[in-house]
Amino acid sequence: MDNLYLPVLIFFVALLYSSVGHAGASGYLLVMALAGMTPVVMKPTALILNIIVASIATVQFCRAGYFSLRIFLPFTITSIPFAFLGGLITLPDTLYKQLLGLVLLFVAYRLFLNVEIAPSIKKPILWPIALACGAGIGLLSGLIGVGGGIFLSPLLLLMGWAKVKQQAGSASAFILVNSVAGIFGHLTALKHFPYLLPYWIIASVAGGIIGSRFGIRRLGNLTLRRLLAIVLVIAVVKLMWV
Repeated sequence: MDNLYLPVLIFFVALLYSSVGHAGASGYLLVMALAGMTPVVMKPTALILNIIVASIATVQFCRAGYFSLRIFLPFTITSIPFAFLGGLITLPDTLYKQLLGLVLLFVAYRLFLNVEIAPSIKKPILWPIALACGAGIGLLSGLIGVGGGIFLSPLLLLMGWAKVKQQAGSASAFILVNSVAGIFGHLTALKHFPYLLPYWIIASVAGGIIGSRFGIRRLGNLTLRRLLAIVLVIAVVKLMWV
């Protein structure tokens, strides 16, 4: 599975997630969990792939004019230090799997629903709420090994703080800086990278380029996202019973 299926799965994860401005960490964690990898390998590996795909998506969406500093800044100020802090914390394997399972369930819920219809009127971002949310998202991102976009995006849309493509562009940059902060908290674990990581990086780059270009023109495919949601639920069941 490592030699053949993992690069293919990582390519499709990067393609799907980058099309909506995300980098795919929850998908990479899913793939690695199904392959039976340990958290000490999963977290830094997912963050490295996240940094690569988020960089591609950020550049693509910024060039298209969909990055907003107004959205990005208030959440990022607190998320960066808390993502670093979360990266320093090593959870017991059982607790990590339980926490990851809850995150994957939330991601599955988000993917299954068609909630990417933003309000037509943008509301001003409330800085106290944004700072608090940024800290919480950053800490959870560092603990689990994700960039936090899967939590930021629905918050922006449901609160009316951004339209779809604006949140995609800003979320990709948010994911990038959180992933970088999180990986610095994992510096002692970098020796645990799998030997096939270079192949996974190539697969994620290809998926990220194709997905982000597609997303600029047409965000997300609901059927594909719902299929991924079903796979995520299966992965959660496997996590809880292994």
